[in-house]
Amino acid sequence: MQPQSAGPPPVAPFLRTVAAYAWRLLVVGLLVYALFALLGRFHEIGVALFLGLVVTALLRPVADIAARGLPRGVAVALTLLGGIALVLGVLALVGEAVAGERTTLVREFRDGLGRIQRWLEAPPFHLHPEALTDLEARIGQFLSSHRSALVGEAVSGAHHVVAVLTTLALALFASVFFIHSGDRQWAWFREQLPPSARGRVSAGGRAAWRTFTGYTHGIVLVAAVNALLVGVALWLLGVPLAVPLALLEFAAAFVPLIGSPIALAVAAVVALAAKGPLVAGLVVALIVVIGQIEGHLLHPLVMSWAVRLHPLVVAISVVAGSIAAGIVGAVVAVPLVSVVWSVHSALREERRSRTETEEDRGGTEQGGTGRGGGRAGDARGRTGKAGAG
Repeated sequence: MQPQSAGPPPVAPFLRTVAAYAWRLLVVGLLVYALFALLGRFHEIGVALFLGLVVTALLRPVADIAARGLPRGVAVALTLLGGIALVLGVLALVGEAVAGERTTLVREFRDGLGRIQRWLEAPPFHLHPEALTDLEARIGQFLSSHRSALVGEAVSGAHHVVAVLTTLALALFASVFFIHSGDRQWAWFREQLPPSARGRVSAGGRAAWRTFTGYTHGIVLVAAVNALLVGVALWLLGVPLAVPLALLEFAAAFVPLIGSPIALAVAAVVALAAKGPLVAGLVVALIVVIGQIEGHLLHPLVMSWAVRLHPLVVAISVVAGSIAAGIVGAVVAVPLVSVVWSVHSALREERRSRTETEEDRGGTEQGGTGRGGGRAGDARGRTGKAGAG
């Protein structure tokens, strides 16, 4: 007799479970990589749609109010024109402030640089005066020798300006349709799905839009308060360019955790060059105060209901977004993670409620069956007793 060949050794249940999860994680990882590769290839379109959604979240309530007394198209047009006029007015105010302080700025910065040079030459630095002179000479020599490269960078910068203007135009075009008939577009998209998936998609879409609009309104309010506090503080301290630096603070506040400190660090450098180390130290202290107000007052009051993320998750999201897509990724990361978590929570809650409803219905049917069986048994018993009689 030939010995029977031994079969393959049994696989441990633990390894089988790990292998099952591993290939699923690989598939999900490939899909995420493909998504980011696609977004990286067409990132201008993604940025334009994101900006269109931001504009829609901000201006749609205004358009809805205006549409109560005006035709929908007219209300949308007036709302968008008012928003554009507001943005252009702020930019014109900043340009006028810079132009009005140009002469004073040149004088203050020249005096400030001389003050910084004397400060570095004094104890405890004891920097030799020729070192700074040699540094200025090297900077001038570098600019002279790399003039062609700098001109090429300027031409490339003009190309980027055209790309930015194109992205802004597409964002404005998309926001017109989002504000005017975004609900009808969403209803059309939902009707293209299988009937079994429409309920889940509707629940996820409502959660996503509620979170996105809440985050957008909250971050704009936080940025406006930060800019107002910074502008007033810099004006009281006599720091030049208070209005442009306040606008920089407003824009930087859209990057959570790190945006405001970076903007105030720029303000500290301007204060150091224009007013000296004492005022610069006060601006550095302002960084701490603004951070405490933003972290312990504004965010809990304004954004806690819309964004329920741990600060560590926010920090990791900002760093990951900046690595993946630069400053745009840092701005988009937190609302994207917030929306994904909100959709996950909404779908999980809907699945739980549907399971509880099915269990309640099953218990009711079983109870009805038991009562029906009991009544049938009682009838059979009465029939038996009547026959015996």
